Amino acid sequence: MTYETVIYQKTDQIAEIHFNRPHRLNAVTEQLYSELNDALNRAEEDRDVRVILLTGQGRAFCVGADLKEHKAGRSAFDRRQYLQGQQTVCKRLMTLSKPVVAGVNGFALGAGAEMALACDFIVMADSAQIGLPEVSIGNFLGGGVTWLLPRLVGLAKARELVFLGERIDGAEAERIGLANRHFPDASFLDSTREFAGKLAAKAPFSMALAKRQLTFAAESTLDAAMAAELEGMMFVGTTKDWQEGIDAFAEKRAPVFKGE
Repeated sequence: MTYETVIYQKTDQIAEIHFNRPHRLNAVTEQLYSELNDALNRAEEDRDVRVILLTGQGRAFCVGADLKEHKAGRSAFDRRQYLQGQQTVCKRLMTLSKPVVAGVNGFALGAGAEMALACDFIVMADSAQIGLPEVSIGNFLGGGVTWLLPRLVGLAKARELVFLGERIDGAEAERIGLANRHFPDASFLDSTREFAGKLAAKAPFSMALAKRQLTFAAESTLDAAMAAELEGMMFVGTTKDWQEGIDAFAEKRAPVFKGE
């Protein structure tokens, strides 16, 4: 698939997907959702890819819906198709077997913030801002935010972020547990790639199992979580990567995992 609204590139074991509508601050369209979903599937299917990095071209990560696309004349069906595209992308980000890092390089607002929150990690430039203005403009939330946000920052802070719609910077986002790191603007992309590189060095099967359990185990019981952990431990014990981890520990060296 040839992309117009995203850029897909692979460096070492990291698949970088860049929103590529800088003239519109990477505001989303139905086409962008479609191309992004295709790019995510491409990264998932590539065995050489260990980590996915999602970021934006220009001075924004993504400022949400492109209001020019919501001009008069769109049918209710058309609008639902557009909104379903967002739901599909956000769920895909959560259910991919590979970790996804949102590199918030600038404004992440509305649907942009929702996509960032659906990723496994958020790292932000110091000058970046993230916010959920939907309620403030008579809209509503999507992308699973009502499920995700209270789990990340607690119910009281989630209410504050949603009801007030205020933007917060990288330092504040990290302080409240919304973001994992914040980096200086000048070195942001290099620092974000370094962060993603650390993830890429880990054992792929172990990361996939950990992602699934950490994301969805809260929906199950303690017994179910422990049963899943037991099955996971038994499974990874059958892999070559498990033996590589044991050997590397004994030999006092860094393991080299191959996803086998």
